[in-house]
Amino acid sequence: MYAVELDGVSQVYVNRKGAYVALQDVQLAIAPGEFVSLIGPSGCGKTTVLSLISGLLTPTSGTVRVFGEPIQKPTPKVGYMLQQDYLFPWRTIFENASIGLELLGRLNAASRQYVLDLLEEMGLGGYADRYPHQLSGGMRQRVALVRTLAAEPDILLLDEPFSALDYQTKLQLEDLISATLKARGKTAVLVTHDITEAIAMSDRIVVLQPNPGRVLTEAIVPEAIREAQPLHAREIGGFHELFRELWGRFEQMDGKGGGGHGPAET
Repeated sequence: MYAVELDGVSQVYVNRKGAYVALQDVQLAIAPGEFVSLIGPSGCGKTTVLSLISGLLTPTSGTVRVFGEPIQKPTPKVGYMLQQDYLFPWRTIFENASIGLELLGRLNAASRQYVLDLLEEMGLGGYADRYPHQLSGGMRQRVALVRTLAAEPDILLLDEPFSALDYQTKLQLEDLISATLKARGKTAVLVTHDITEAIAMSDRIVVLQPNPGRVLTEAIVPEAIREAQPLHAREIGGFHELFRELWGRFEQMDGKGGGGHGPAET
């Protein structure tokens, strides 16, 4: 059984100007524990895919399944981490990290301790009573990760979670998130414009093309790269070759773009 399956999924948005086909006949299957990245030019439907998996959107046609069950609304099985941390400034770090459990009615002595343990694991043990404005951007994103993990989802959706961070902090968080998800056997779907980030963190990369959004190609990341921490993965043989292969796919899309490739490739 797949953790996530998109079967013939199309998504059409309708506004005053008419209808826009965001996705067309997308087939995608993700195994339990697999880390998959979605890359492609702006407008290819990457975030729409995440919204469909999360249950925030219902597909115009086709079916989205999570562990074999069609998904039609948000579920605690799926956690969503965005590029903005969206911490409430009037709540402490602990209160922000535990808000999902509050909303689910699952905040009790055991789950409170679990949140505290997660904060400790993320290097935030001494910050539970602080407020968001007292933390750096990278620390705030770690709080957002704790908030996502606290509800113990089976699947994590990561929508460009490092894009607002400086490069050093971004690399540190890549390592932290990768190690955390692997240790817990979580399934993850990352949307990114950074090809090097996708290669360093993923088991498999799916390239989407726009107008309408659909799968262009997929690439399996070599085992040696998959087993390394993202920071060190960039130095392993085969990394730059895979980058060039994926970049070539972007160039085939009429030069419509393809995100940053980071200092490793400049």
